Amino acid sequence: MAVMRVKASQSKAKPAPAVETSESINAQIAAFLQSGGKIQEIAKGVSGQTNGPASRHITIAKK
Repeated sequence: MAVMRVKASQSKAKPAPAVETSESINAQIAAFLQSGGKIQEIAKGVSGQTNGPASRHITIAKK
């Protein structure tokens, strides 16, 4: 009869709840604004990509 070994679990620690993350982000934003920083609002649909007209799509063709 074969002996089976059970591998010990090496699971990662659970991440902090999203509430803590949101509170942390809000605190960082407040500190940024208090230090004189300004938030720029970008219009909907505007992209930050500046690759130019070249397409990043891959074309597969039969030869």
